[in-house]
Amino acid sequence: MAKCSYCNKEIEKGTGKLFISKTGKIKWFCGSKCEKNAHKLKRNPRKVKWIKKQKKSKK
Repeated sequence: MAKCSYCNKEIEKGTGKLFISKTGKIKWFCGSKCEKNAHKLKRNPRKVKWIKKQKKSKK
């Protein structure tokens, strides 16, 4: 299983999006929400509230 490059959520096989940059870096995204926050809006995942809540619930 791959992990989302933005929120670190595990992605099931056959789902998610794969993004390959011109430099050759591979990024997986669990959905359009993570993709938009990472590329279009260029947000830092450490400063986003919904990711902080998700990480706290795992512990």
